[in-house]
Amino acid sequence: MSSTPTRTAIVTGGSKGIGAEIAVRLAAMGHAVVINYAQATTDAESVINTIKAAGGKAIAVKGDVASLDCAPNLYDTAEREFGPVDVFVNNAGMLRQAPMAQSDDAMFDRLVSVNLGGYFRGMRESARRMREGGRIINISTSVVGFYHPNFGVYAASKAGVDAMTHVLAKELGPRQITVNAVAPGQVETVLFLEGKTDEELKYYADRVPLGRLGQPKDIVGIVAFLAGPEASWLSGQVIRVNGGGV
Repeated sequence: MSSTPTRTAIVTGGSKGIGAEIAVRLAAMGHAVVINYAQATTDAESVINTIKAAGGKAIAVKGDVASLDCAPNLYDTAEREFGPVDVFVNNAGMLRQAPMAQSDDAMFDRLVSVNLGGYFRGMRESARRMREGGRIINISTSVVGFYHPNFGVYAASKAGVDAMTHVLAKELGPRQITVNAVAPGQVETVLFLEGKTDEELKYYADRVPLGRLGQPKDIVGIVAFLAGPEASWLSGQVIRVNGGGV
């Protein structure tokens, strides 16, 4: 790992799961990384220590992506500590499942405020402040495609992210900033595993042609590619990574 990163990355929801592995990979690629987290202070510190132990640079910034000041604060901190931002990964999100008839207003409002509002504000701040030639990478979901029962509100919030990805890619093209989304299938993270029985997990795994649930590492490589120089002509895409399920 380079001891003198020349690029700066922000990863929301970077304290655990896919976000944590993305942060570690970007640091290994030479980025100084700002890790956003909402509550998991200990987990965030662990990721920071892992990066620093390998010779990288990273700091953690607490904040709820649904709040109006979170994205500006992340950019302020990144610019102050490391310099202009080159990569922004919208990863922080939440999952709630319920049939549409049982999805109350509080659930709807919270999912939309985090999964759609948080991503919107991250993209908007990036559009205003990201360095020319940067990379915006949104973590979406293959549920937009599977359309599993009980995922209606969640799928709707992520479908909005996909739409904004396509639009923003066209708006930022003249500045050579690429905007893409990575849409994982069922990945074994705390977010996905929470509340599911072994039978439910087998149900999902059995419907993957490659015969298993995904792992965070299956997603991280795609994100790393999008953040790197080889993806400089790839923009406005939603890349589904789901073992061939959809």
